[in-house]
Amino acid sequence: MNPVDLFRLAEARKKFNANHPKFGPFLKAAYEYGLREGSMIYISVTPPGGTKIETNLIVQDSDMEMLSEFMKMGSRE
Repeated sequence: MNPVDLFRLAEARKKFNANHPKFGPFLKAAYEYGLREGSMIYISVTPPGGTKIETNLIVQDSDMEMLSEFMKMGSRE
């Protein structure tokens, strides 16, 4: 990834965190509470005036590696 893309990603992340201040702490709490391989995450999206769609995923070991890296990146702020 080139430096310009990294800068854009960092700026987008800052804006997302400003728009949704509870989301980061929620993810951190879920991770610290015991999110681990085999945990199930449910996701739903309801667009304005639309039909809700839902899915879920079961956390894999490789997902934990990625989440661990994200947690490290978040703690460096």
